[in-house]
Amino acid sequence: MGIPEVRPIPRHIAIIMDGNGRWAKQRGLPRMEGHRQGVEAVRRVVRHCAELGVEHLTLFAFSSENWRRPAEEVGFLMGLFRMMLQREVARMHRNGVRLTVIGDRSRFDAELQALIARAEAKTAANTKICLNIAANYGGRWDIVQAMNRLTSKHPERAGGYTEAELQAELALGWAPEPDLFIRTGGEQRLSNFLLWQLAYTELYFTDMLWPDFREEALDEAVRSYQCRERRFGRTSEQLAASP
Repeated sequence: MGIPEVRPIPRHIAIIMDGNGRWAKQRGLPRMEGHRQGVEAVRRVVRHCAELGVEHLTLFAFSSENWRRPAEEVGFLMGLFRMMLQREVARMHRNGVRLTVIGDRSRFDAELQALIARAEAKTAANTKICLNIAANYGGRWDIVQAMNRLTSKHPERAGGYTEAELQAELALGWAPEPDLFIRTGGEQRLSNFLLWQLAYTELYFTDMLWPDFREEALDEAVRSYQCRERRFGRTSEQLAASP
């Protein structure tokens, strides 16, 4: 693996947005209200990442395991996703946001799949920031589908693929790997998110629930990242001696 350039501002931030339901419960509100407020937090974070100069922001919106939630909540989340694609894409386009959706789309209905495709096409040329929404996504699925694509393209080379070739087939194979991973809500695990891509990412966990995550909280996470020594297998002495 080549050693990535280390910058004061992460090129790529990945976030698990946890705590919407608990935020609502603490206030005696339905879980769905927590998800609505979570969308407001997404707007704030996308805007502030663009202001900071972050190039890629990947948000874990719906995991492949989230289908196990109550049918009413799953239906609400799908509706919220559909609403976002209908109402927010024009604003994203005006603000230079490129939208991509990563994950297995086959379980989404035809209308939702069409909305995703139109949103990606409309914003494809934008360069201010790339917002990647992980929906019906799982890290294990990502690795398996990458390997399946490799074996389909080059069956004659089975057993001889390189890491670089596999990485190129991943859902975010075209993007730099995340520099900073943030998880809100107090849990400290990856939950099957970007398992390959997070190998050398700096991890940041906070007890703050996602709807409360504001610009100041993002700044704090970035400051924590700036205090880390990113060695990528090297020693501190080697880092000190490098130009």
